[in-house]
Amino acid sequence: MSETNAFRPTGPADLRDAGDALAFAALEPREQLRTLLCERMAGKPFSELYAVTFDHRGASVLGHVLLDTLEDAGYSVDDFDAVGALTAASVPLVCAMVQAAASRGEDLDGFLMDFVFPSIKGPSIKGRRVLLLDAWLSEKSYVQTSSLVTLRNGNELSLDFSIVEHEGASVVAVASLVGGVGEGADDQHIDIVNPVNDEHHTVPFVQVFHEDELR
Repeated sequence: MSETNAFRPTGPADLRDAGDALAFAALEPREQLRTLLCERMAGKPFSELYAVTFDHRGASVLGHVLLDTLEDAGYSVDDFDAVGALTAASVPLVCAMVQAAASRGEDLDGFLMDFVFPSIKGPSIKGRRVLLLDAWLSEKSYVQTSSLVTLRNGNELSLDFSIVEHEGASVVAVASLVGGVGEGADDQHIDIVNPVNDEHHTVPFVQVFHEDELR
């Protein structure tokens, strides 16, 4: 077939080069995710990361990378029963974790924190241990879906803990795909401030990537 009669390349432009696609596929899942994040975050002070979490390449590895990162931090799926999305942006991450856990023969439920009518959406979490998850949690992600989910002072997360307590659950940790809490990637705790009664809690914080790693 002559060059003029060759088939027209189809598919996303960034996947048309077979060499690039093969090189990407050869990367470890965490590095695949890092590559996508760096590409899609370039020049953006903050992003809800939908361009990564809804990308088929990102979605296929997200759940496993999150589970692996949590396990490296000392939290296996046996340590929590459900994972909750703090914002709409973290819903794809919760779904990815649920499916990744299922592929490993583990049962993990998901839910969404509802701050409009204080409650949760999803299976009951009564008497269960939960992990709270966000897509990007840093000082740059101050504006979220609710004023109750904001970073106030450095690593103080303003979060109505009474929602989880009312449901009869306990929070094991807070996690995010991209973080910027504290001084660096090794800062592994976050201060939770309940804006309703000003009570303070300190809980573990696990971030897959610190935002400084992606610049």
